[in-house]
Amino acid sequence: MGRIFEVRKSTMFARWDRMAKQFTRIGKEIAIAVKAGGPDPDNNPALRRCYLNAKAANMPKDRVEAAIKRAMGKDKTDYEEIVYEGYAPHGVAVMVETATDNPTRTVANVRMHFTKGGGSLGTSGSVAFSFNRMGEFKIKNNGQNLEELELELIDYGLEEIGEDSEGNIIIRTSFTEFGHMSKALEEKNIEVISAEPTRIPANTVELGEEAAQDVLKLVDRLEQDDDVQKVYHNLK
Repeated sequence: MGRIFEVRKSTMFARWDRMAKQFTRIGKEIAIAVKAGGPDPDNNPALRRCYLNAKAANMPKDRVEAAIKRAMGKDKTDYEEIVYEGYAPHGVAVMVETATDNPTRTVANVRMHFTKGGGSLGTSGSVAFSFNRMGEFKIKNNGQNLEELELELIDYGLEEIGEDSEGNIIIRTSFTEFGHMSKALEEKNIEVISAEPTRIPANTVELGEEAAQDVLKLVDRLEQDDDVQKVYHNLK
């Protein structure tokens, strides 16, 4: 019985850790959005997107409001967005998006993670060509016909449409059409669960289970870093 309790407790703490990391990531996105476009979500599409993603992550409203106040205060932290590229073990391409107030610390940590994880940090442009930068929207599935929805949205930059494992509708656009699609979904009163830029691999690498675990261990190391916002890879 004690062992079962320990396993459950470990799982619970892991879930809390993931949630805390997600809240921190959204808090940084809020700070960057407020700096770029001000604290009014009605006039700041990036901040509206942060509100959506915070709701999808079950981030309490008071934490969102506190993040906005911090971003407006005298002691606000200015975050710089930096993307790092490299290779995981077995030639898998990896891109790491960060938001940092200390680039020297961040690059040292990212390099350390790659090295200890059996990979290598590359130069700018070394793997970016392996990914397509896109906008991704998760939409509540209310029984819409996907073919009809595709026709309705194709003039607003839609490139891909489908469903995720939970039955939500996923829409992807090119990155340059992200704002266009976001505005169209608002105007059409289509309920959006989350919306964010993403990087989709142009091709994938298929590995055996043991080799794939080598890659995923490095990805996990990177994702646990406080300065890292998102990690993308082309492991199938």
